[in-house]
Amino acid sequence: MNFKSIEIMTPSITKNDDKCIILAEIPVEPVYLDYVKSLAAATLKPTLEEAGCEAFYQTARSDDPNSLVFFEVFRSKDAHDLHLKADYTRAFFAGVQDKTSGKPIITFLNQL
Repeated sequence: MNFKSIEIMTPSITKNDDKCIILAEIPVEPVYLDYVKSLAAATLKPTLEEAGCEAFYQTARSDDPNSLVFFEVFRSKDAHDLHLKADYTRAFFAGVQDKTSGKPIITFLNQL
């Protein structure tokens, strides 16, 4: 997966005050799993400290531990955009480059 253009991951939210809720699944090559998990771990604390971050969970599928699943909730599109521009987020995307075993699935969710 090409993470060079993270702008493609910005959801089409009609109003900025709508929550930005994301479910991202990233299949990782087994040989790189520990490395990618360490990259993800480095983003956890600073992301949770972002003013616009309401939730950020880093998990793996129980039936496929090489597929990392992230659940993220940001207060608004602007808050998510700031997250994407953060140095630690960019470092994660750069580090994951060429270490996936398939195409990541990024799903934008709407609150009911």
